[in-house]
Amino acid sequence: MKKENDLQFIPTRVHGVLDYSMAALMITVPFWLRFPRGAAMAVFVVLGAGVILYSLFTNYELGLVKVIPMPTHLILDFAGGVLLVASPWLFRFAEYVWAPHVVFGLLEIGASLLTRTRPAPTAAQRPA
Repeated sequence: MKKENDLQFIPTRVHGVLDYSMAALMITVPFWLRFPRGAAMAVFVVLGAGVILYSLFTNYELGLVKVIPMPTHLILDFAGGVLLVASPWLFRFAEYVWAPHVVFGLLEIGASLLTRTRPAPTAAQRPA
């Protein structure tokens, strides 16, 4: 049986709460901070909606359909974080806003690297 990396200390249940919370913030923050319409806003809203969508399909405690393995979910989180960090320069809106994209992107990257790849066993799965 593969041992989890010692740096992966965030339980998948906690990661799920972070997923839905961060996604809701990503969808609403551009409106609160009055991002300019266009790419700066779209990147946040589209990635936030994407996080909700693939979280609903992830095989962890807060997933509903449970078809996406947790390692795949974490790869999607990592890739989304990289895109968020790079997006102000990639889509050329850094002169207007960049800090929220970098902060949220680094949080996504960190969460993806620090989360366990398997949900904790349920009471029924634990040895007696």
